Amino acid sequence: MKKIDKLVLKSFWGPFVLTLCVVVFIFLMRLMMFYIDQFVSKDIELRVFAKIIFYFSLITIPIALPLAVLLSSLMTFGNLGEFFELTALKSAGISLTRAMRPLLIVATGIAIFSFWFNNKVAPWANLKGYSLLWDIKSSKATLSIKEGIFYNDLPGYSIKADKKDGETLRGMVIYKHQENGMETGNREIILADSGRMFTTPDKQYLVFELYNGNDYTEYTDNTSSVTYASNGSPNSLAKFLRNGFQHYKLRISLDSYGLKRTDEQQFEYHEYMKNLKELSTLTDSLKKELKNSLIGTAATSRQYYSYQFKQPAPVIITNPSTPVPPVVREGKWIDSLLARPVEPRIKGETNEMALSQAKNMLSYAESNQTYLKEKAKTVNRYELESHHKFTQAVSCFIMFLIGAPLGAIIKKGGFGVPVLVSILFFILLYVLTLTGDKYAKDDLIWVPAGAWMANVTLLPLGLYLMKQARNDSRLFDKDVYVIWWERLKKRYANWRAGRAEAKMA
Repeated sequence: MKKIDKLVLKSFWGPFVLTLCVVVFIFLMRLMMFYIDQFVSKDIELRVFAKIIFYFSLITIPIALPLAVLLSSLMTFGNLGEFFELTALKSAGISLTRAMRPLLIVATGIAIFSFWFNNKVAPWANLKGYSLLWDIKSSKATLSIKEGIFYNDLPGYSIKADKKDGETLRGMVIYKHQENGMETGNREIILADSGRMFTTPDKQYLVFELYNGNDYTEYTDNTSSVTYASNGSPNSLAKFLRNGFQHYKLRISLDSYGLKRTDEQQFEYHEYMKNLKELSTLTDSLKKELKNSLIGTAATSRQYYSYQFKQPAPVIITNPSTPVPPVVREGKWIDSLLARPVEPRIKGETNEMALSQAKNMLSYAESNQTYLKEKAKTVNRYELESHHKFTQAVSCFIMFLIGAPLGAIIKKGGFGVPVLVSILFFILLYVLTLTGDKYAKDDLIWVPAGAWMANVTLLPLGLYLMKQARNDSRLFDKDVYVIWWERLKKRYANWRAGRAEAKMA
């Protein structure tokens, strides 16, 4: 490896790693802000929180790679141009394309790595990350009892404390609901002057340690005499029991709390959890299902049509067990039937029947149209994800084609102008990708055209910038446009002077 290659690579790897970490961090902060309520209100262990951060860091790497390549390549050649190192290389007979060769190889390697990552690691990270996120969202919030408000999130209990004095709860009221509480009402209540609440070391039970109170219980005895209510229904006599206590412990199971892991196979249907081979197989199966649905819709729609006054055409029956659909032939016989006088009553019934049948046909057509559109969208989503395995890899290479020559033209390093220009091009790439995906999912354009829209749009721009950089273009120099503007003004003044002389003559 020559010294010039080492110089270029050394200037590239530092900004690349830094940019990649910054972009991943920004996307993680976006995730945190979106789900902050879910994370804060749940008693999540540090280990679980570290897992979800790790999984979503892996998920964001394919998105961050194009921006990292763009910014680092732009900064590399911007620094070389700013300190006249590119000028020295050119004066030594080394062309710009030769100076870009090591980064060209690196960009190709990053594109290959991006494809492998999207096909192997990203589906696994998506499955692990989103299933864990679902479990966190589904878990209940941390137990929190507020003063004067009944807490009802514990199954079978309603708990209220009049006042909280540190860890001591005063004026405790605990209702215990039976499984058939909707029919029998609340049959047990515990009142206590004070108490405290804590969980067992294994966090399996919640314990209320109560002091100076009473336990009131009402229960029915089926052997007791029966009375009748005002509506005539039988009503067993209830017995009332009161127990006083000075110290009482109530243990409540916390099985409904904490993080419960869901079977990950329930999330494997999503296209983000599939590799390229699985996506190809599923896409083919879904296309066959869509084709069969179209054929089935056409066949079942015949039941909504009724043919009156049929004049059957001669039909050759090859299989007597196969029903032959009626065939209506055009001719004057239809006009003669329509011209017959019809009684008003029969005509009204006919019109009502025709209107009802038309409504049924319209409803059937609309529901099937919606059903077929959703099936087509599902096919498009899986096919789009197959293309994105390649498009995200190719976008890394295209971002290099834009960033490297742009840095050589701008001749500005650091995190000033390069960051601004990189963000603008990354936003353009992101918007074009979202637009193409939307059009493809809605079946407005061909799916490959929507998937490759961003890359096809930006590739000519990268080749144009490469050509300008090789020709030492001053595309972003201010004085070039000032001189061009002055020339344009001079031409316009000469044109006006020529017209004035022509009018005078």
